Amino acid sequence: MFRLAFLIVTLGLAACGKPVSVSSPSTEHPMRIVSLDFCADQYVLKLADRDQILALSPDATRAFSFMRDEAEGLPTVRSRAEDVLILKPDLVVRSYGGGPNAGDFFERAGVPVLQVGWASSIDGQGVGTISGVVAEMANGLGQAERGEDLIVEFTQRLERVKARAVQKTALYMTPTGVTTGGNTMVHDVLLAAGLTNYSEKPGWHSLPLERLAYDRPDLVTAAFYDTKTDHGNRWSAARHPIAKRELADAEVVTLDSAWLACGGWFILEAIEALADGTPTDE
Repeated sequence: MFRLAFLIVTLGLAACGKPVSVSSPSTEHPMRIVSLDFCADQYVLKLADRDQILALSPDATRAFSFMRDEAEGLPTVRSRAEDVLILKPDLVVRSYGGGPNAGDFFERAGVPVLQVGWASSIDGQGVGTISGVVAEMANGLGQAERGEDLIVEFTQRLERVKARAVQKTALYMTPTGVTTGGNTMVHDVLLAAGLTNYSEKPGWHSLPLERLAYDRPDLVTAAFYDTKTDHGNRWSAARHPIAKRELADAEVVTLDSAWLACGGWFILEAIEALADGTPTDE
């Protein structure tokens, strides 16, 4: 089963777990790579050569896939074991695809598995950082130099954002009425853009409507409003008049869901948009 974008941002961006170790592939330059989910698709499409890719997940071309244009024309495969093994891959790349036991299963079947690591930090280049995950994935795909170039670009762009950022308070808001405070990747995104998180409560929780009634943020960061699957029911806090007022009257920066659906180098697109104060539809 493939998870929807909001489930991925909740699980993939929340900084609440240890980094996942990456299995070492048995070949230095795999040429029959199968990716099992759209988070893995992003790294395969960015770092591997096109002729290395045997198949991607069916979600590779969806709106919440950052590398969706690059995925066009490439074969796809469901993450069911029999569908993957019949392709005879020399490397399986996954984040969550195939379920929690998929990695062990494919390795027992003789297929090396490259696990996308858990990125819980934007800054730095060690284990658990975005740059660290990029380096691990690039090495596993036989594209170490390409990974190094991406890390340099990511670091330089991040430093440029920090140099020009202007301090404002920002409220992260989704159509399901959820926001976030500290200890999440989204919180770190706001800080990296030079913003102060309006939400003071750590973790994921409902919009603080009572506080919003009298204490308004400088900026509203609206995320996942471009998707058709992540809209809440009629009881969602985002449907409350106070929340609607913020979207109508406040300065709003709308973020593309593909920038936040997985923890990767492309999260920088969201950071830059927030620092610039530029909505995605301009």
